[in-house]
Amino acid sequence: MAKVLVVTSGKGGVGKTTSTAALGAALALAGQNVVVVDFDVGLRNLDLVMGAERRVVFDLVNVIQGDAKLPQALIRDKRVDTLSLLPASQTRDKDALTPEGVARVVEELREKFDWVICDSPAGIERGATLAMRHADVAVVVTNPEVSSVRDSDRIIGLLDSKTERAERGERIEKHLLLTRYDLGRAARGEMLKTDDVLEILSIPLLGIIPESQEVLRASNLGTPVTLSSPDSPPARAYFDAAKRLRGEAVPMGVPEEKRGLVQRLFGRRVA
Repeated sequence: MAKVLVVTSGKGGVGKTTSTAALGAALALAGQNVVVVDFDVGLRNLDLVMGAERRVVFDLVNVIQGDAKLPQALIRDKRVDTLSLLPASQTRDKDALTPEGVARVVEELREKFDWVICDSPAGIERGATLAMRHADVAVVVTNPEVSSVRDSDRIIGLLDSKTERAERGERIEKHLLLTRYDLGRAARGEMLKTDDVLEILSIPLLGIIPESQEVLRASNLGTPVTLSSPDSPPARAYFDAAKRLRGEAVPMGVPEEKRGLVQRLFGRRVA
């Protein structure tokens, strides 16, 4: 049975879109049939991260309003056959999304894919609540800073009250994805430690994505980091997170740069 997963947060700029693309690609590479859906109407970015901005003809709003059929709007990734994108509109506002239209599109996607990953806009307004409405699983993305964690706590409250599962008296499966984590800064007290974040939010940890230039580089290339640099620390962390989503038991840790023998001996990068 298909799973609908929402990637959400209260604060902008924490890495939702990057994580949506990276997790979607990781699941697709594992043989799952995956679609990533951009709910950020008006600020469309998922197509850029996926490298598909020039291929957008129809979008989510077109499908909801009946101007296009779903197959016309879906964009199949050229690198991974089992990965597709449903882009958002860049010229409409979030009021163009209707509860009935979103429900219809999500149900149609459930029939076609193993995973429907919804990239939510930041905040607690209409677009975000519609993105999480039909979710079976939620990945709450946060940075290790107080304001980001506080906003994520608010999102967790919405997941427990504004989703279909919540209205049926069921609990939605929630996971924490901690992004832009730096072990050194955490040790110096310059950012929250993992245990601090977990104590505040009290949801299971899905993964710890280390701070890395590879994430920015991948976004600029229009490629999920799990495809552009699969051996990099952030990519390995996303691969592990995808395995956990599928129910695999994977030890938790913060992946670091793989170093050669000379680097390990001398503790510095060799030119």
